[in-house]
Amino acid sequence: MKISVRHVSTGFRVKACFPNGLPVHDTIARTSALDPSEFQQRFVHWAKSVNKRTGSELITIDGKTLRGSYERENRRSAIHMVSAFAVDSKVVMGQLKTEAKSNEIKAIPALLCLLDINGCLVSIYAMGCQTKVAEAIINRGGDYLLAVIDNQALLHRAVQRELRPIHNAETSPENVTIEHGHGRTEARKYHVLPADALLDRFPEWTDIKTLGKTLGVAISYRQDKSGKSSLEYRYYISSAELNTVHFPAVIRGHWAMENNLHWVRTFP
Repeated sequence: MKISVRHVSTGFRVKACFPNGLPVHDTIARTSALDPSEFQQRFVHWAKSVNKRTGSELITIDGKTLRGSYERENRRSAIHMVSAFAVDSKVVMGQLKTEAKSNEIKAIPALLCLLDINGCLVSIYAMGCQTKVAEAIINRGGDYLLAVIDNQALLHRAVQRELRPIHNAETSPENVTIEHGHGRTEARKYHVLPADALLDRFPEWTDIKTLGKTLGVAISYRQDKSGKSSLEYRYYISSAELNTVHFPAVIRGHWAMENNLHWVRTFP
């Protein structure tokens, strides 16, 4: 089965080739009788069968509250999904529904158990920077790239201190990427360092040998057409040895998930 998705002015159009033709409305409606757990297992199995491995593939994991899923009349909460997305092949490898955004910490290890991540680099932002998540990825044969923010305050400050001397240093023009689009101009630069200096200061990570090999920072400066500007620093730890070429590519690949996956077409 081959499915292609393209953007048009009226929304998203899906073209698919089915040997027996497109399912009609009644056929689709009957899928509501499927057992969700069984369907999830079948979906993951199918995703593995159509996902062509590319070697050191990047898999991004992120959570998103589905727009329009909140039902005021039935007092039903909005649906929050945690998804695993293969960036190169643009295939959703698996998804789990959580009761609330705060439950992503529990959902991510459960989702990892469903996936074949051996030899892959798994990138997770914000809440996924947990020792249990890092351990789960390492135990399944993968490497991780975790964004470090204030939910790991001590680690966040330590990574900042280690990287501050190099990201404050003068940068040559060839190390800066400048893009224009969507009514704004954005300049980015990236720096990486070995993580050796932090190993002795964070035993809770060192004990499971997952503090990693690389520290990184992504710096972005934005200015929109009104002249409003912003400067952002994002810090990372990785169990893979990333250089100044691979690290920017992985960071950009993670945010590609926003454009390729995080949209929902609702029907009246």
